[in-house]
Amino acid sequence: MILFKDTTKIYPRNVVALENINLKIDRGEFISIVGQSGAGKTTLLKLLTLEERPTRGKIFLDGQDITLLKNSQFPFLRRRIGVVFQDFKLLEKKTVFENIAFAMEVAGFTPDEIKKDVPQILEMVGLRDKEKNFSSELSGGEKQRVSLARALVNGPEILMADEPTGNLDLLNTKDILKLLLKINALGTTVILATHNKDIVNVLNKRVVTLDSGRIILDQPKGRYMI
Repeated sequence: MILFKDTTKIYPRNVVALENINLKIDRGEFISIVGQSGAGKTTLLKLLTLEERPTRGKIFLDGQDITLLKNSQFPFLRRRIGVVFQDFKLLEKKTVFENIAFAMEVAGFTPDEIKKDVPQILEMVGLRDKEKNFSSELSGGEKQRVSLARALVNGPEILMADEPTGNLDLLNTKDILKLLLKINALGTTVILATHNKDIVNVLNKRVVTLDSGRIILDQPKGRYMI
């Protein structure tokens, strides 16, 4: 379970990104965080991975206040959370297999584990036949599926997707959406930050709407209302 309690983030020059956020996300939930550019969506995700620390308030993960963690404990937290970005962030000089293997190497997996697990995760995202390709040889949708595979390969409890379909066409957007739902059905908590109205409205899942750093709407099965 994730709990933001009276959480505020203020950047330099008194820029308020989030203000008094109180938000509970249950294990295994699929939740969309929506709002216009600058509403605070990305900041909310960064606070959960401690890429940014809150100015005030607390953030709990399974009852532990993660804002009290030391820097040396960050890697253990981040292994529990997979992150997917709009711009893929693939290593261009590595193949699809090597991109995913590298993430596993950093996390301390053995060569035997990497050899066994990478093909399985590529099969899951429909890219088993692309493992020797470089990112320049992939379509935008394929690149995002590699990004998803890399985020999932460590078996995270939580998957955060920050505008994952922002650079994709309609067909590829639908494919990524299906994958996110599949991942959620397997028990992973999915937090989707997006401004794509069509995605949010099709999902019929919980929708939390941010405006100027505040939660203005929390719908159990909602639509994009802005």
